[in-house]
Amino acid sequence: MGIAAVVFDMDGVLIDSEPLWEQVRHDYVDLKGGRWQPDSQRKMMGMSTQEWAAYMSDDLGVAMPLDDISTKVIDLMADKYAHHVPLLPGAVEAVQRCASQWKLGLASSSPRSLIDLVLAKAGLLEYFSAILSTEEVGRGKPAPDVYLTVAQRLGVDPDSCTAVEDSTNGLRSAHAAGMRVIADPRPEFPPVPDALALAAVVIDDLDQLTTEVITGTA
Repeated sequence: MGIAAVVFDMDGVLIDSEPLWEQVRHDYVDLKGGRWQPDSQRKMMGMSTQEWAAYMSDDLGVAMPLDDISTKVIDLMADKYAHHVPLLPGAVEAVQRCASQWKLGLASSSPRSLIDLVLAKAGLLEYFSAILSTEEVGRGKPAPDVYLTVAQRLGVDPDSCTAVEDSTNGLRSAHAAGMRVIADPRPEFPPVPDALALAAVVIDDLDQLTTEVITGTA
């Protein structure tokens, strides 16, 4: 079966946002008297909003209502994006290149408000036919829910999709959905080896996201 759609993750694939998430969450945990751990950000990558708020409360000791945690962290992230969207090199060009050949979907763990803000400021909203946050489905990554739902909204089978992911949980999520997976990992947050092994191809940057890599004909 040929490729009918390409589904992008956002954080770590289109924008270099994981360091911002780590800074904002770390500062908030410290402010509230919690206990930040060296692997906290890595563990939260791919979690839905509800899941990472619960993790910050239960595991990191932030003694605040979950809605307060998520609202404050999201507001701080929105303020940063309002001033600057940290697009990764080649992101806009990769989206435009893929949109000229396939339907595009976005499957992100960011809350929908941040997704819409980032895509609008980057001028990329028009290219995506289906946009979904894990907060809109039952489970966050590594569960396949968000990818399965994006494929359904695109009107294509998951096994006719190529997904572009960077994180351990994201790679596992897309693979569990039955998609062809391309890994574009961030050096500062490398996926664990067994998750990286799920990728059909590992690329170093989005300039390498060619037609041949997406379709497996390279």
